[in-house]
Amino acid sequence: MDDHTAITLLLLGAVLVYSLAARRLGRANITAPMVFVVVGVVAGNTGIVQVDADVGWLLTVAEVTLALLLFSDASHLQLREVGRDRGPALRLLLIGLPLSIVAGTLLAYWMFPEHGWAAAALIAAMLAPTDAALGAAVVTDTRVPSRVRRLLNVESGLNDGLATPVVTVLIVVVASETGQLGNQNWLIDALRSLSIAVGVAVAVGGAGGAVLRWCRGHGWTSPLSEQVAVFALALLCYFAAVAIDGNGFVAAFLGGIMFGYLANAELRARTEFTETTGLLASYVVWIAFGAALVGPALADATVRTYVIAVGALTLVRIVPVAIAMAGYGWGPPTVLFVGWFGPRGLATVIFALIALEELGNTAVTDHLVDVASVTVLLSIVAHGFGAAPLAARYGRWASTLPDDAPEKMAVTPPSTRRIALQADSPENHRTSH
Repeated sequence: MDDHTAITLLLLGAVLVYSLAARRLGRANITAPMVFVVVGVVAGNTGIVQVDADVGWLLTVAEVTLALLLFSDASHLQLREVGRDRGPALRLLLIGLPLSIVAGTLLAYWMFPEHGWAAAALIAAMLAPTDAALGAAVVTDTRVPSRVRRLLNVESGLNDGLATPVVTVLIVVVASETGQLGNQNWLIDALRSLSIAVGVAVAVGGAGGAVLRWCRGHGWTSPLSEQVAVFALALLCYFAAVAIDGNGFVAAFLGGIMFGYLANAELRARTEFTETTGLLASYVVWIAFGAALVGPALADATVRTYVIAVGALTLVRIVPVAIAMAGYGWGPPTVLFVGWFGPRGLATVIFALIALEELGNTAVTDHLVDVASVTVLLSIVAHGFGAAPLAARYGRWASTLPDDAPEKMAVTPPSTRRIALQADSPENHRTSH
């Protein structure tokens, strides 16, 4: 049996078993990433499958996964509908996220000065996006105020899109510093790539959304065909940009924003097939992560690696959140709760795989992959098992707050579409959009 067949059978079997027990596993605080990473570790260590982190098919699956999720998340970005939640969301995204990258850069350079500032900044940007799916209980536990749950989910859905251009530009900078670009200017190369992405986003995501809306208005489409059309638009944004040397991820994210802006609410709700496909593809990435990256990372990790990983999950996240929300009226428990629940997950793993592909097997790349892998692994365990008890404890504290407290003023149900899929909780499916 070849490796591709073995991996396919392993994936299908693992998905089936997990799907049959998803709700019971969720009650035990066992998340989907936990399950599929363990499957990957066991399969890799026992020789059931052999997965190399730099194989072409894995990178393709990872890139498509990120493109689909970027498009679907961005298509639901409707700040007018967020209402009072707009302020804290923008604070976390526009103040907290940049500060996290700055703080992470300082920490990474302090630990590994031999790799330079560009590599330190790349590590920080790779570790900056959060993944609410790793602590699903936080955004599905109704004891936590709906405003806090919604905020964490909105932040998680959008900060990977904001971090993506930073990561891709820094990969180019590191490649330039290591002489991989030759005589090319990294700034010109990055600007050209981003400019192409913007053009593709407008042409595919924007125009495609407008055409789909027109066709729907004239009765040409069906609900199923609309879901397929949205899926096709997401992939077209990515692959069209890549085909003409643009940044496919930026094109997918901006294309999703353009689609969401020009499409109506009914069409924005047609991303379910895109999200589900992206979710299934993410299981492949998690299995490959366990099989190919976890073992080598744990074997090569040093004390400095763990310092960066622990710092990224604590001070590098919590302090920027506290600064971003200063003066907003949140109590210290809320600041700590939001600061702690910034899990690092799928986007970080995919960024590490992309860096490995673009930069090749070098000392800098090994360092990047090890730090990313250890951080994600720690986050899977800490945020997975800690989500439910901490959510319950915080919920009890929040229940003592008056109704006009900043944490409780907004009562709009949280948007938890992707989280609900992983937690197998139908009552938590997206109710807005």
